[in-house]
Amino acid sequence: MVAVSADGLNDDSYVESQVIMTTVKVVAPFVLTYGLFITFHGADAPGGGFQGGAIIGTVILMIAFAFGIEPTREWLSNAAVVGLIAGGVLAFGTIGLVSMARGGAFLQYDLLPIHHPVRYGIESVEILGIAAIVSGTVIGLFFVTAAGFTAETLARPERSQADRPRGPETGGEE
Repeated sequence: MVAVSADGLNDDSYVESQVIMTTVKVVAPFVLTYGLFITFHGADAPGGGFQGGAIIGTVILMIAFAFGIEPTREWLSNAAVVGLIAGGVLAFGTIGLVSMARGGAFLQYDLLPIHHPVRYGIESVEILGIAAIVSGTVIGLFFVTAAGFTAETLARPERSQADRPRGPETGGEE
């Protein structure tokens, strides 16, 4: 059943469910742990930064569905999400540029100045770069999509090109 507000629009407001909230409280730590496991073991087993990052980002979506999108957006600010994505890009770029600064190609891991450079170079890119970028992107796209479908946005009709006024005050010729 869809609730209808006083102005006749669908009311998609958040409704608390103790069952869903309790389930997410119990399940979210396990899903987060599984996402971290997939991310950290991606070099040796199926998985990796992309799959693990998607699972980690999905934990935030579960929390938002259980406790409300706006409270979750207030808890996890846009700056944190953008920082997660930017930090991933920065880590990816830094690891690649270090090998270039040492005379090699971008992401030429054997030139990294660390012990077992190929192994730890690949894992650093997966964990610090790709997983952070993917989880931040999943969370960010969710928040952007959720913000685009509010009752206020649906109530405001878009004006077509023919409905827009023309004349000297709007820069038109008519």
